[in-house]
Amino acid sequence: MHDIRAIRENPDAFDAAMARRGLPPQSPAILALDEERRACIAAAEAAQAERNAASKDVGKAKASGDEAEFERLRGLVSEKKDEISRLEDEAKAKDAALRAVLEGLPNLPYDDIPDGADEADNVEIRRWGTPKEFPFQPREHYDLAATRDGMDFETAAKLSGSRFVVLSGGVARVHRALAQFMLDTHTLENGLTEVNGPVLVREEMMYGTGQLPKFGEDSYQTREGWWLIPTSEVTLTNIVSGEIVEEATLPHRYTAHSLCFRSEAGSAGRDTAGMLRQHQFEKVEMVSVTKPEDSRAELDRMTGCAQGILEKLGLAYRTVVLCTGDMGFGARRTHDIEVWLPGQNTYREISSCSVCGDFQARRMNARFRPAGGGKPEFVHTLNGSGLAVGRCLIAVLENGQQDDGSVLLPEALHPYLGGKTTLSAEGHLV
Repeated sequence: MHDIRAIRENPDAFDAAMARRGLPPQSPAILALDEERRACIAAAEAAQAERNAASKDVGKAKASGDEAEFERLRGLVSEKKDEISRLEDEAKAKDAALRAVLEGLPNLPYDDIPDGADEADNVEIRRWGTPKEFPFQPREHYDLAATRDGMDFETAAKLSGSRFVVLSGGVARVHRALAQFMLDTHTLENGLTEVNGPVLVREEMMYGTGQLPKFGEDSYQTREGWWLIPTSEVTLTNIVSGEIVEEATLPHRYTAHSLCFRSEAGSAGRDTAGMLRQHQFEKVEMVSVTKPEDSRAELDRMTGCAQGILEKLGLAYRTVVLCTGDMGFGARRTHDIEVWLPGQNTYREISSCSVCGDFQARRMNARFRPAGGGKPEFVHTLNGSGLAVGRCLIAVLENGQQDDGSVLLPEALHPYLGGKTTLSAEGHLV
């Protein structure tokens, strides 16, 4: 959420940033609401002062025997009480209206973010590896002999409907190995702390990371009011919600492997074949909580952690900076990492790493106490996929496919597969 004081101090800069997000000027309406709210607060405080003064004089009038003055002052005290209540209610209503406006506006992009309308305007900043060439026409992951029995969409549709899958046998083992490999790399080599948290969270946790109130239709809510997390970013980031942490403990770096749930509202007809876009999927998430001056460098570090997973697996990828029109609601800068999928003959997103500045921290009231003393300040938060497990499985299968229908598996996974190196055309690990 945005800092109203910053908008008051520089409304033109705020409107210019919103324009880069494709929005009309916002500051006039915001500042008008803010002025009305502050006027109500000031009027309530003035009325309270008058009531206090009249209350003191009531006793004096009573003691002096001035019955007329006593009744006038007593009436004034009652009148001011009603006025104060009315003004306080108006101030609360104005405050709620102002908050609703502020929480519905996206984060401000950094100055160096490319302007653009959609993904066509994203800017590539890194490319690693060479897309593999095949002596045959490569197939998509769901059309391989090796996955014929181990990747079952029909049974999943019977159980749950479309956009679900049942993995079994060797395919399920490779999927599990990928998650284990990612967690081990992030904890043992990248210095992240592993967390195993809940996938059901309270509504205020979804609000804190920006999924609510604007994007509620993208997630699932239970009858009891809990929300199923769309990513463990929600769980990990909210570890510091409502907290004041010591500066010396920063940065906090977390990772978690979890189930994720997304309704995919508005994506009808997109990527309906295979595992690319599912209602339920698994992801290894990374979250960092930092001091403000460290967050931009932390984004590069986090991006490097995600890229390193693909490099260890020998999967070609490219990294792009998202333009203003393609960037997520809560981000100030986002790096998307896209892995090469030979079955589609294109790069597809497998990780998105974003720095949010204090945008989420203000919603969560997450702060740190400066080591040198002084007023607590808002932390900065970052999140990124490290990686999406299902999409990584797709990339491993498609890039390792052989003409006989088998799949050669990356060397980095061999220790997690009992030394097995291949998924046979029959779907067995050999």
